[in-house]
Amino acid sequence: MSQSFEFYTARADESAGEASAAKLTNVRDRALRSEAAWRQMADRASSIEQERVTTAREKEERRAAEQLDS
Repeated sequence: MSQSFEFYTARADESAGEASAAKLTNVRDRALRSEAAWRQMADRASSIEQERVTTAREKEERRAAEQLDS
């Protein structure tokens, strides 16, 4: 099951909150690493969605061009 940009961003925000509230250095560092990983996944999900939109648009343009040529 693929997750959405919003899901990953929400997890990153939660991790950032945990890091801000952490009193122990190792707990804060762990939360910051977690935040960075979630943000990376959010960026990847966003890129994939943009590629899907672009591909769909290009396919539609090709179909339209083929219909004009017919």
